Amino acid sequence: MKLSIIVPVYNMASDNKLQFCLDSLLSQNLEDYEIIAVDDCSTDSSLEVLKDYEAKNQGKFRAIHSDVNKHQGGAKNIGIKAANGDWIGFIDADDWIDPDMYRLMLWKAEETGADMVGCDLNLVNSHTYTVGEVIEPNGSQSQCGELDHEKKKSLILDGGRLVVKIYKRENILKNQLFFPENIFYEDNAMSNSYLLTARHYEHIDKPWYYYYQHSSSTVHSFSERMCLDRMEAGRIMISEAKRLGFFEEFKSELEYEFTQLFYVNTLFTYMPCVRPCRLSFVKTLTKEMKETFPDFQNNSYYAERTGVEEKKLVAMACSNALKFYCYYKMLWGYRNLRKKISGKK
Repeated sequence: MKLSIIVPVYNMASDNKLQFCLDSLLSQNLEDYEIIAVDDCSTDSSLEVLKDYEAKNQGKFRAIHSDVNKHQGGAKNIGIKAANGDWIGFIDADDWIDPDMYRLMLWKAEETGADMVGCDLNLVNSHTYTVGEVIEPNGSQSQCGELDHEKKKSLILDGGRLVVKIYKRENILKNQLFFPENIFYEDNAMSNSYLLTARHYEHIDKPWYYYYQHSSSTVHSFSERMCLDRMEAGRIMISEAKRLGFFEEFKSELEYEFTQLFYVNTLFTYMPCVRPCRLSFVKTLTKEMKETFPDFQNNSYYAERTGVEEKKLVAMACSNALKFYCYYKMLWGYRNLRKKISGKK
């Protein structure tokens, strides 16, 4: 079998989200593939939907129920272990894809000898096949071909999302590229492991993956638990780099990626979005950042890619967490007040 498409599912039955995703997978212009949908203890009718699709698509569609909720990482691991395809693709259960996506990605792999192929992704806010806002980067032509040192550096910094690529199953199993379970941001934890264990990458400049933006998306809800999970994803990213033997070679790039994932993104999500917002959390976060990479503010990628205001605030937090905490709260309050005033005019 050529391809296994793995779909982790948790409470996606409402608003036709799950059905729209699965219909796009069954509409692929490809013969030799399977769909493995893993229900992660849904409390809505998602499992019933999956069983109905399985009954109507024998031999093409498999519905697997996990007895324990393990989050998307655990569901993906179940799918990987059940897969028969030479290639594996992942898709979130509220997204969908173009009918030609997997056929042409597999053709590209066969034509070039690549063991990883990607395409572009675009944002949409309704169930449509009209291209919305294309997100960059999700790969580029400069990254294509045999993956040398420079191309791997580029993939760490601008590798794009895992869901817009296909991967050789033998590479996943050989390198034990299983996802962390029971946390959010499992893709962030494993992205570099998937990218850097590949030998040859090809990218197709087509926005075939439709990334659905809606109010219940993970990206639109934040809690302290999610911030803690993002921190854990950063730790796993570094431990994976050490396990697979590429930490020293790409230490500067990994330091920057860790800084963004573990610290910058977490700090500037936690402060405006999490209630109650605790000074102790900021202190703990900052302490671990400085212990892990003491000189991260001198990283050349950090200097070049991080915004001026963010760098100023990070420097303040590292110097005096209390001062940062008070300053940020006042700054955010002032900006919110200005928005309210301007909205009334």
